[in-house]
Amino acid sequence: MQCFIYKSLKKDYLYLYIAIQDDFSKIPEELLTSLGRLEFVMPLDITPERKLAREVATKVIESLTTKGFFVQLPPQKETA
Repeated sequence: MQCFIYKSLKKDYLYLYIAIQDDFSKIPEELLTSLGRLEFVMPLDITPERKLAREVATKVIESLTTKGFFVQLPPQKETA
């Protein structure tokens, strides 16, 4: 599945994956506002077998298929 990744310039390590490049019509307005300005990072072809750095590929594909987008949140800070 082809998708397009954008990073939030407002929040570090927050990424938005969408199914159609530059089509933000499926993103709820409140979410889009909270992400702030977005910068295109890259296109990506995701398959269920593909290893992603912080996400499970099947989870991303399912969200893209059902919602039209996926939000990758920043990593959780570990507490000592």
